[in-house]
Amino acid sequence: MPASRRHHRVLAVFVNCLGILAAVPALPGPGAEPATAATAAPTPATAATAAATPGTIAPAPVAAPQRGARAAPAAPGVAASGAVVPVTPSAPAPGMTTAGNPGAPRPAPQLTVAVAPAATSVPGYRILVRNTGDSPVQTMVRQELPANTSTTAVSAGGLATRPRGSSGGGEVTWRLVVPAGGTRTLDTALAATAPGQELTAPACAYTRDGDQPYDCATATWRSVAAPAAAVPATPAWRQPPFLLGAALVVLALLAGGLWWRRRTRRRASGIAPTGTAPAAAGTPPYAGGPAAPSGGTVYPRPAAPGRSGRPRSPSVWLVVGVAATVLAGVVSVAAWTATRQVAAIDTTKQPTAGAWTGTSMTGTVGTPLREKAFEFTVYRVACGTAQAASQRCQATVGVRNVTPEQQSWHGQLQRAYLPGGTWVSTDEDATRLANLGRDVFAEPVSAGSRVVLPLVFTVHGMQKPEQLELRSGVFSAGVRVDVP
Repeated sequence: MPASRRHHRVLAVFVNCLGILAAVPALPGPGAEPATAATAAPTPATAATAAATPGTIAPAPVAAPQRGARAAPAAPGVAASGAVVPVTPSAPAPGMTTAGNPGAPRPAPQLTVAVAPAATSVPGYRILVRNTGDSPVQTMVRQELPANTSTTAVSAGGLATRPRGSSGGGEVTWRLVVPAGGTRTLDTALAATAPGQELTAPACAYTRDGDQPYDCATATWRSVAAPAAAVPATPAWRQPPFLLGAALVVLALLAGGLWWRRRTRRRASGIAPTGTAPAAAGTPPYAGGPAAPSGGTVYPRPAAPGRSGRPRSPSVWLVVGVAATVLAGVVSVAAWTATRQVAAIDTTKQPTAGAWTGTSMTGTVGTPLREKAFEFTVYRVACGTAQAASQRCQATVGVRNVTPEQQSWHGQLQRAYLPGGTWVSTDEDATRLANLGRDVFAEPVSAGSRVVLPLVFTVHGMQKPEQLELRSGVFSAGVRVDVP
């Protein structure tokens, strides 16, 4: 046999052996077909029982796999044996994105809330709760009342409560059933307040247990301020620039008058500009000479000494007056400029570090506060009963992304400040539990969207937070919310 054909046959045998080895794993093992057939084909007794029992669906017959065919992969949540494996739902909150569809906002909640101030002389609000779904919804509506206020009238079913030992105004709660596609209207009236005062009262619709918020809204009632007494404007002639200009004009007139008086006196005394007095008419230039009666030697007669031509120095009082006028003008202008700059200083502004971006803002519950990337609104802060020397305080917070890109935020940057200056960060485990297992800090907030969610702070002791600090990033100035 030629060497070339011998090599070809050896190569062909090697390739066939590789093909056999690759096909061996697809072959069924011993005893596999009977078990598969027994599992796939239900017994007649089982089929009869399933057919006799009402509401029971009989298992569909499953064709036995052919020899050499690959097994189909199991669906997510289904085991290889066919048993269903429970999977924890991880649907994000409305407005948050998912890993499969980043940047796409979630659908709006089933219940929406709108609050409007009443057009009355006393504080009042109107709350509209709308059901956009296809089924009735049981909900609890909570409205936070401003500090140091009390209710005078609420809609039917409303219960006004006020915590003891707190300066807050308490809250009003309703338990409602909103029909599908329907709207419920709620009204609240408060006691009269001082003219010109502004009162903010947010409202939220929760699940029937009062923990999970559907939606929140806020409104500020503004009273008609009493006409302020007319303050007369300062006349123009009393403004510092006008006074300074008038002083300079008076100074110039005074200097011109002194110069004119001095020139007039010099002319009246007959002194020439050179300082030599002029000779009288008819007086001979010499005292002797041939024409003299006694004769003798003629000598020139010295002229009478005149006044010196050295200019006189200005009066001391003139110099002092000019200096005093200039000094008064400079002091007046400096005082006026400093007063305007001091009046423009914002004493309520929080100090920020030079590395922070944005402007820090401070407000009350229910007031939207905007920083670099987010607009935060705290609608409610409630603390539970202290257990084991600690208590959990839950804040219902609205977060709106005001940038054209999706933004992430972090739980460790959200803080609750206690009396004395100490603070605690968000309890991320408790926050995840309050959000039904969702990690709200791991899900970015899509561009232009808004989310309403609870944040939980675990406080050690009986003290309650007096201020919340919320921020979108490490270098953001953040916002501060005063808690009543």
